[in-house]
Amino acid sequence: MKNKIKEYRKQMGMSQDTLSKNVKVTRQTINAIENDKYDPTLALAFKLAKAFNVTVDELFS
Repeated sequence: MKNKIKEYRKQMGMSQDTLSKNVKVTRQTINAIENDKYDPTLALAFKLAKAFNVTVDELFS
């Protein structure tokens, strides 16, 4: 599943570590999601979308 997490994160000047703390996962989890090595749970997808103030559909395609 393609995602725009890295793109949104960089636009906001946010590190992987900061994002991971905001959504309560490890930095490694954020890295794996950004590199399409891990598909987040639906709950995590909603947390990530909320962190960027976008919809899940906008974040994942």
